[in-house]
Amino acid sequence: MGTRNVRIIRERVIKGFNTILMALASLLLLSPMIWMISTSFKKAKDVFTYPIQWIPLNPVWVNHFKVWTAGDGFLLFYLNSLKISLILMVGAPLFAAFAAYGFSRIPFKGRNAIFVLYLCLMMIPQQVLFVPKFIMFEWMRIYNTHWALILPGLFTVFGVFMIRQFFMSIPHEISEAAFIDGAGHFRIFFQLFLPLSKPVLATFAIIDFTWTWNDYENALIFLLDKRLFTVPLGMQNFMLEAGVDYNMMMAAATAGVVPLLIVFFIGQKYIIQGFSSSAVKG
Repeated sequence: MGTRNVRIIRERVIKGFNTILMALASLLLLSPMIWMISTSFKKAKDVFTYPIQWIPLNPVWVNHFKVWTAGDGFLLFYLNSLKISLILMVGAPLFAAFAAYGFSRIPFKGRNAIFVLYLCLMMIPQQVLFVPKFIMFEWMRIYNTHWALILPGLFTVFGVFMIRQFFMSIPHEISEAAFIDGAGHFRIFFQLFLPLSKPVLATFAIIDFTWTWNDYENALIFLLDKRLFTVPLGMQNFMLEAGVDYNMMMAAATAGVVPLLIVFFIGQKYIIQGFSSSAVKG
């Protein structure tokens, strides 16, 4: 057997081993979600049976039906989360792109220093800002409204940083040629940079949707009216009402992850492309 054949066999063995290892790791990571979905279709007496019944022998739909019909109305929490998440999914990337364009293509004195200072905001824990935000929202009369979640969410440091890194990768010759043809910054931004930035904008939109949908702390602090609750708060409220009914808890959790899965599967092709194109530059 030649040296070349030995190398090919070794590479195949290593590739097969890595594939099996990644498959096992994936199953391990997915096992809580699989158990959650499985439990949502079980009867109460089958929740903690051992060995675990990953596929219920007699699946029931009553848990999912009760989640949407019992209590304070899970549907209302769902619609509230969808409204806030979709607004921020569109608005946050747009505002971040505006700021990113300024930091990457408009020269002004102290631009890099301001950008570094801006990045330092990422180091501040969100919990530290709760009291100032509470006072500010009270003053603005938006406390206990959805605007208390929407307005701060429109401006994200991470989004500006991510999109700015992508804009830095666009050759300056493109914008300079547009300037020579008489285009201004707004025209260059909307007609050149935004179309070229679809992967990174889509990636950030997906990330922002996930953040907003799962946001528990801000909703807990800035929302008092139960009619304004989002899914995370609604699930907590539902769990308190349902006591130890794990079947209904898992049914509510299963319903809560459906929008995240839909958004991820729709935009998954952009995620790797967006992250790779936003690699650190400049």
